[in-house]
Amino acid sequence: MDASPAIPIGEDGPAFSAPWEAKVFAMTLSAYDAGLFTWKDWAQTLGAELAKDAPGAPCKPYYEHWLTAFEKLLAAKGLTSLADLGRLQDAWDKAARATPHGEPIALKS
Repeated sequence: MDASPAIPIGEDGPAFSAPWEAKVFAMTLSAYDAGLFTWKDWAQTLGAELAKDAPGAPCKPYYEHWLTAFEKLLAAKGLTSLADLGRLQDAWDKAARATPHGEPIALKS
């Protein structure tokens, strides 16, 4: 697998603080472009996630909300299930812990 491209840097700093943020942003736009959901659906789902941060309390990072909204929207549209996504996350976490630093992470099927 090719290395991930560098995070773009603008006048105000990086557009994303980590490569995964850029990837979930791109996946969301690709799913929208493919007609898997409307922009209204997306805005409502992301807005609901962002609203879960209580005023004055520490906020979850923005792209964590974005990822949660994307997962929930895919599940709501019947494209996956939150249970399947949870199993995939567990498999990824297990594979990452078992992979030596600097080596590519491979999920076993």
